[in-house]
Amino acid sequence: MFDDPGAEFEEHRSRMFALAYRMLGSATEAEDVVQDAYLRWNGATREAIQAPGAWLARVVTNMCLNRLTSARARREHYVGPWLPEPILTDPDPPAETALLRESVSMAFLLLLERLTPAERAVFVLREAFSYGYREISAVLDLSEANCRQLHGRAQRRLGERRRFEAPAARRRSIVERFLTAANDGDLAALERVLAADVTAWSDGGGQVSAALRAVLGPAKVARYVVGVTGKASVHAELTFAEVNGESGLVARVGGRVVLVAAFETDGERIFVLRSVLNPDKLRYVARQLNSQNLSHPERLTGS
Repeated sequence: MFDDPGAEFEEHRSRMFALAYRMLGSATEAEDVVQDAYLRWNGATREAIQAPGAWLARVVTNMCLNRLTSARARREHYVGPWLPEPILTDPDPPAETALLRESVSMAFLLLLERLTPAERAVFVLREAFSYGYREISAVLDLSEANCRQLHGRAQRRLGERRRFEAPAARRRSIVERFLTAANDGDLAALERVLAADVTAWSDGGGQVSAALRAVLGPAKVARYVVGVTGKASVHAELTFAEVNGESGLVARVGGRVVLVAAFETDGERIFVLRSVLNPDKLRYVARQLNSQNLSHPERLTGS
């Protein structure tokens, strides 16, 4: 059916990665799922595959559903707050819907953790990839009515989501002010860019020193930020980056990535700061930085 099955798969690889990442919140696991899907693709009977994209979406989604069950069990014993594995995204991506971009944000991925695996699958396919209920029914082997119920239940469980629509230039400006103040150890300047109800979350996974609870309020967050940057090393290099579709930063010591942070900001103040320090969760970003291929579709849209 296909002249070149390998080339056919590659046409869908980035989209499958994008789907798996949103399902799992882990770039490393998403890569594993896509590789497993490739092995199944190679072993499949070509005549039985009428629509490669739909076939692969079904395979990837169901593999993710299997992984989500064990992942939830592991996270019950996770040390400190759990955050999604960060990825660097293109600051000037191709045309895409606002929701597709939002669906890769830390905030969105954390909201998805509230859902059951089935609810998550339906919600991601429907909201992030605009699948119709008939398509979702085929992917999950559920009735259309059941898929509609799962989607409605997911919407109710997620509730209203806070969205910031500030221009990219304004978001970058506020993060650069944050970077300058953090590098200088200027507590007062840091507090000026933080909202009154700012919250900072840190994911060290028990492998490195990190706050085991949320840090609340501008004064405490400012002190915590200065403390973290000071402990990292006087030689730590803090640079601006686009992280999960949001303004963020990367901290490196001797070229090694030691922290990746993403900010929720309206361009005037920072409301939420999420920092990943767990070394296991920084490997994908390190590879992205080494490749310097920021326009690669796996970074955001997968389209």
